[in-house]
Amino acid sequence: MIVKAFAKINLAINVVGKKDDGYHDLDMIMLPVDLHDSIRIEVLPSNFETYITCDDFSLEVNEYNLCSITVEKMKKKYDIDKSFRIHIHKNIPIGAGLGGGSSNAAAVINAIKTLLKLNIPYEEEIELAKSIGADVPFFLNSKPARVKGIGEDLTPIKIKNKYYVLLIKPEHGLSTKEVYQKYDELGSDNHADVDNLVKALENGEDDKLKDFMGNDLEKASITMLPTIGEIKKQLLDDGFENVLMSGSGSSVFAISTNRAMIEKEYKKLNKLGFNAFLTKVL
Repeated sequence: MIVKAFAKINLAINVVGKKDDGYHDLDMIMLPVDLHDSIRIEVLPSNFETYITCDDFSLEVNEYNLCSITVEKMKKKYDIDKSFRIHIHKNIPIGAGLGGGSSNAAAVINAIKTLLKLNIPYEEEIELAKSIGADVPFFLNSKPARVKGIGEDLTPIKIKNKYYVLLIKPEHGLSTKEVYQKYDELGSDNHADVDNLVKALENGEDDKLKDFMGNDLEKASITMLPTIGEIKKQLLDDGFENVLMSGSGSSVFAISTNRAMIEKEYKKLNKLGFNAFLTKVL
């Protein structure tokens, strides 16, 4: 079986508190985009070991671990006596704030559930996904949503317009843990108005998005990697209004209903040597 593991962008990340366990309570807008990894998963007899391969040698160990943890948790919880061969074909850049590792884990949950015909109640599946990683619950369905808590509280959003997305990934990535540590030191100067952002998306009020979008982690990430700020300025100078860093970075995106404008910028930045990706909101 081959499954797609989609990336995401964040139009809003507000840090609303910090829990005793170190995790931060968040209020976010997450949109799935068509950029995706492809994952081939096969069932093996129990006398084989599960093994995971990837065609991107830069894949971080923790991303391998998320898929491995997913398999082991499902085998234990559902008394599965099979093993699996998993191969990840990477398209989502690593360390980019696009959720690639979490999306891979969610895709493995969905694939195993389908291959073994498991009947898992929704709330139980969310708890399983949350135990693997904060963003994993969102990727179980990959639908536009307002996401609260540490990622487990999802409210679907109906988006009126069709959006195209230009993603720019700097050469270097960032550690999510280190970004949050820096945020705890510096705070934010880019808070989102999530309630009004939801309304603007649902009503198709593109001219209002820029006033309501925001990412509390941007200040910390730009401090750690100034290239993020430079890319953001480049996109704004080139006429895009809805520009933001995704997740904890390091990727920056422009979102627009103007496909021709997005495509023109994509070609321009590619020629300039930027690591650019052209995609759309699902």
